[in-house]
Amino acid sequence: MKVHFWGTRGSLPASVTAEIIRTKIFKAIKASEGLPSYDDNAIQQFIDTGLPFSVKGGYGTNTSCTEIMDGEDYIICDAGTGLRDFGNRVMQQGARKQHAFHIFLSHLHWDHIQGFPFFVPAYIPGNKVNIYGCHDRLEGSFVTQQNFDNFPVPLEAMSSDIRFTVLEPGKTYTIGGFTVKTFQQSHPGHSYGYRFEKDGKSIVYSTDSEHKQDVDNANYPFIAFFRDADLLIFDAQYAFSEAVLAKEDWGHSNNMSAVELSVRAGVKRLCMYHNEPTVDDATLEEFLEKTRRYLALYAESYPLIIDLAYDGMEIEV
Repeated sequence: MKVHFWGTRGSLPASVTAEIIRTKIFKAIKASEGLPSYDDNAIQQFIDTGLPFSVKGGYGTNTSCTEIMDGEDYIICDAGTGLRDFGNRVMQQGARKQHAFHIFLSHLHWDHIQGFPFFVPAYIPGNKVNIYGCHDRLEGSFVTQQNFDNFPVPLEAMSSDIRFTVLEPGKTYTIGGFTVKTFQQSHPGHSYGYRFEKDGKSIVYSTDSEHKQDVDNANYPFIAFFRDADLLIFDAQYAFSEAVLAKEDWGHSNNMSAVELSVRAGVKRLCMYHNEPTVDDATLEEFLEKTRRYLALYAESYPLIIDLAYDGMEIEV
């Protein structure tokens, strides 16, 4: 089982400016001072081993879209702008082949559905696109997004077989070869998380979810939802101080809650997600390091792997 992140930013896409690129180039050249050789192999090795990720790469620009790979059907969580890149990859690998897609939506805010009008496989006859969510206006939101005032192509003009299924929070389903459990989360207008289980492995997708003062309760319900997950994908858009002092009730969580809940639930690997779109790669990299240091303070002996998701990242589960 493998997870591929196609979009990891929260709220809106992030832009990469000329100044950002210039800063990365400057840092790379500065770090290369004293290299004994500048042949191609030496340069490649220097990039691989001598530069931090925030300089040689980046955390991406797309909004939420995550693929879970195991089997012939495609399992997707959220349809942000990352869905466009995912769809283009599918087309490159086999445009003539018919595919089945299962898209699970945490909620219906723009940053989680705005990629669907640009999802090329949805325009291909013979493809089956199944869209799941727990909101009553699931289908209506997609129709509205593509009415003529918003987008030139209406939903009904997309030639694939598109079907909408409203799921019930707290219920368990079998979809695309996975056992899928749903649960309600705290977010304006409500959001919903999903637990995917197959062959003894479990992945929890929990974004746009705010954890408040009751998070410390012994019977806090998310502990059960996260219990023993091999991978927890967790909305940690804010630092703890920002979440508590400036952005309470905005519907997002923080890095400290991510660590504490992971340890309490026995999670094996935590991947922070829904990254703040206004901060640069260096700041996100520092955020990751601070989170790892907090784990050492909170539960030094607990073997939790902590990552910060970026566009293009893959995790083997």
